[in-house]
Amino acid sequence: MSKLLGGMRPELNEGRFVFTTVEGDVPSGSDPVVTVAEQEGLTLVVRQEDADATGLPYDYVAGWITLRIHSALDAVGLTAAVARELADHGLSCNVVAGYHHDHLFVPYESAGQAVDLLNGLARRSE
Repeated sequence: MSKLLGGMRPELNEGRFVFTTVEGDVPSGSDPVVTVAEQEGLTLVVRQEDADATGLPYDYVAGWITLRIHSALDAVGLTAAVARELADHGLSCNVVAGYHHDHLFVPYESAGQAVDLLNGLARRSE
């Protein structure tokens, strides 16, 4: 685990991202970075400006951090360690595992702080 954490390079993606839900298909004019099919509807994570332009409702604005390390989908503990580090500093974290990287959505106003905390975690784990 320390090898994964020590090699982690958190990268803040540009922009503000929001979570919303729709019934049916992705609305024209929105380009989701994440979709999750749930029984209640299709959850989308989209740029805030896309949600505003298409009239999609939301109440949570997030910064999107990509952990630039290839972690196996069956790796144990990475998500827990990252979430614990952020939680210890009062930051919420919504994690999405992609095939190549893990992606974190944190409160937009705290995104820079979250990157700093994760860089500190990586340095302590080397």
